[in-house]
Amino acid sequence: MTNPISRVQEDTGLTVTSATQEEWQQIAEWAAAEGWNPGNDDVACFHATDPAGFFLGRIDGQPVSAVSIVTYSQSFAFLGFYLVRPDHRGRGIGLATWRAALPHAGTRLIGLDAVPAQQDNYRRSGFTASYSTVRYGGSPLRTGSIAPGVVPVTPELLDAIAAYDRDCFPAERRDFLARWLTAPGHTAYARLRDGRITGYGAIRPGRDAHRIGPLFADGREDAEALFDSLTAHLAAEEPVAVDMPEALQDAAALASARGLTPQFPTVRMYTGPAPAVRTDRVFGVTTLELG
Repeated sequence: MTNPISRVQEDTGLTVTSATQEEWQQIAEWAAAEGWNPGNDDVACFHATDPAGFFLGRIDGQPVSAVSIVTYSQSFAFLGFYLVRPDHRGRGIGLATWRAALPHAGTRLIGLDAVPAQQDNYRRSGFTASYSTVRYGGSPLRTGSIAPGVVPVTPELLDAIAAYDRDCFPAERRDFLARWLTAPGHTAYARLRDGRITGYGAIRPGRDAHRIGPLFADGREDAEALFDSLTAHLAAEEPVAVDMPEALQDAAALASARGLTPQFPTVRMYTGPAPAVRTDRVFGVTTLELG
């Protein structure tokens, strides 16, 4: 059951409330209509990460706006799904929804992935650009086999994967990974060298293409082995998409070598200094919605 947070913009009758998992399914469809290509079962994994962090703006009981502010730890939160229904844009409803929901983050550092059209708005709200990402997509050149040293993710590997992930992400998120790497339709692999994890990744079906993310690896060789293994089960011509940091040249080289082409850019932004993570290992971000 949703709980009213505040009534804002009395002239429009907008009310901002927290959203249930079922209600958030509609917002995933909005995201799909915007061309964001959400994964088919993202909502169940997302919402459980912070059930209080998903917000709907309503007018006369009908959803018109949305934003999520997922708190991962006492020091880090991530903002996504900032959307206004097209027939209600240009009325300040998005900003009003944002202002009503933002206190959920408290004093935490907040990250987000901004589309170009929104970057100036985020700057005015105190966000600073950290690095650019590019979505690569297309039907990949495939080996059709699992690469040497690549193994399926099992429960026994989860602690080691979570530790590896913590070097690449601004907060510990073992519980999220336990859901993400085992969700229906998700395929996840790790690469091992002498029993040590040198990378891991996941792929899931999306509306328009299979989404790869995360793709974290010690270097290009490990990343390529994981990419090839993650796409090995796909039928010919099935498309994939992966969001890669622009500054990591090995990531762009990997995408090009596998036949993917740039589709659209985003920018990772934070409300404070960028957290210290191993960006040199981030060949593909997990999701643009949750970081």
